[in-house]
Amino acid sequence: MNIKSKFLILLGTLLFVCGTVVAQQDAQYTQYMFNTMSVNPAYAGSRGQLSITGLHRSQWVGLEGAPKTQTLNIQSPIRNSKLGYGVSIVNDEIGNGVVQETYFDAVVSYTIDVSAEGKLSFGLKAGGNLLNLDFNKLRNFDAEPVNADNIENRFSPNVGVGIYYHSSQFYAGLSAPNLLQTEHFDNAQQEAGSVNFLSKERINFYFITGYVFDLNGNLKFKPALLTKVVGGAPLQVDMSANFMFNDKFTFGAAYRWDAAVSAMVGFQISDQFMIGLAYDKETTDLGGTQFNDGSFEVLLRYELVKSFQRLVSPRFF
Repeated sequence: MNIKSKFLILLGTLLFVCGTVVAQQDAQYTQYMFNTMSVNPAYAGSRGQLSITGLHRSQWVGLEGAPKTQTLNIQSPIRNSKLGYGVSIVNDEIGNGVVQETYFDAVVSYTIDVSAEGKLSFGLKAGGNLLNLDFNKLRNFDAEPVNADNIENRFSPNVGVGIYYHSSQFYAGLSAPNLLQTEHFDNAQQEAGSVNFLSKERINFYFITGYVFDLNGNLKFKPALLTKVVGGAPLQVDMSANFMFNDKFTFGAAYRWDAAVSAMVGFQISDQFMIGLAYDKETTDLGGTQFNDGSFEVLLRYELVKSFQRLVSPRFF
């Protein structure tokens, strides 16, 4: 690895864990439209059957120490009730183990009928995260040792809320998955000349929406939007357009404002299994092939669809 690449790695890591203030954000997904419970707890149970979704994201492949994220979501409605429930586990790693966070959350939702087709759901999430921070691993990047104590399995509780409306063709949701602004560590009171650190969980606000157009008997088109607002970070706007052919094959593209362009493809292997792939290409200065080969996601979803519950037309969201 050349000196410039090492500098970029060290800079990215230090921007995350060092400085006077760090505005920490939730994990980022390109296939958020198939992983909605991760951004809105009110989505839990809305698919009508037990649904298990696993996702792996490798950010900036080829750039040593770049972020990696794994997500597992389990959700289901509660039979003969208006309630839904879910469990979410998210693991984030940056800098080859310099920073590692694991989130554990339990989710419950309550749904009411507001029209012949429209349903409105309210969601609540409760859980927390474990933070590990190993300053010694910064030496892997030829950095000067940092004068700070490591953090091991520090637990921080959190709660989140969401509201989600959907019909057979349209959906929209507003959520704040983490409401508590927890300060993980702060050594600003240490001796003069030492590096100051402050890692704070900021509130991330999400707005999602999408609409499914039936173009003909075999082709559907779904534009979708995700907007994320968090203090201390730029506004994030994700716009996507996906097609579904023959209720089996999905393909599309997305644009993350001033950040990346993406391509997505998915296949409904059976009534139970769906697989999705996504590739991001940065549009920032970090997007050159001399820095990284882009970002990749792979998603696998399993749904317990019984023979008498078989969907005539699979849900596109």
